[in-house]
Amino acid sequence: MKEEPALQFKIVGLGELIWDLLPNGKQLGGAPSNFAYISAVLGDEAFIASRIGRDDLGREALSQIKAQCVSPLYIQTDPFHPTGTVGVSIGEHGEPSFQVNENSAWDYLEFTEEWNQLAGEADAVCFGTLGQRERVARQTIKLFLEATRNDCLRIFDVNLRRSFFTRTVLEESLSLARIVKLNHEEILQVARLLESTLETDIEIARMLLGEFGVELIALTRGAFGSVLITEQEAVSHPGFRVQVVDTIGAGDAFTATLTHHYLRRSPLSEIAEATNRMGAWVAGQAGATPRLPPGGLNEILRTLKNTD
Repeated sequence: MKEEPALQFKIVGLGELIWDLLPNGKQLGGAPSNFAYISAVLGDEAFIASRIGRDDLGREALSQIKAQCVSPLYIQTDPFHPTGTVGVSIGEHGEPSFQVNENSAWDYLEFTEEWNQLAGEADAVCFGTLGQRERVARQTIKLFLEATRNDCLRIFDVNLRRSFFTRTVLEESLSLARIVKLNHEEILQVARLLESTLETDIEIARMLLGEFGVELIALTRGAFGSVLITEQEAVSHPGFRVQVVDTIGAGDAFTATLTHHYLRRSPLSEIAEATNRMGAWVAGQAGATPRLPPGGLNEILRTLKNTD
């Protein structure tokens, strides 16, 4: 009997494409790029919709993306602005701090006919706040999301860095999203921006579900795991024990894994297990896009243990 081919979805990381300038050298990054890489690792058809400069960093980015089995077909080239970079320093517990350069190519995303077609074909699109820091890119991201199908899974990955966000951007993004992913610090910032008096993260998550029509809030808690919240249930996971190298990209790996399993209608308990496992694996490696171990995904499943 012929074996059925594995189910594959078309996944898009939309927004910034950045080189992380780490103390030990540069690594390709940006949440949409990191998200797309893990989506490809998990077996889906992954695309990055972003913009690079006509420079050496841009050409190197394209080469590396191809090597990661992520499609570069929808990465635009800007003749006037440079490929984005961000200076990264790592704290004693592996937590990164960022200094993002201004006026980068990804601030000038264009909504082309090719992007319109990609939006209509996408099964899932992940976008954030950083990619919307400039008006041109913000408008393009909005047009892209509005061009998706009604059943497209739109994931808003909240990344509230510096002054690259406003209440208006936050509210518009929440209104366009079906899933919202954020960490335990960001959810409190969101509540303050929305002038909410709610104090606990679960209460704030429930408020977002009700006010913005969101299906799922994914709340990450660092070393303490995560909680997935819908109108019907809240599923917590304690996380996995891992020797942290740096946490760059761990949240993006969590989001990509969440997207992968949510599209396949997995139970929340299974999604919680898978997302925390992948996030912990990335945190235990250097950079946001580590190569799979020789044993592949099975090796990751075998080596990580629950924190409880």
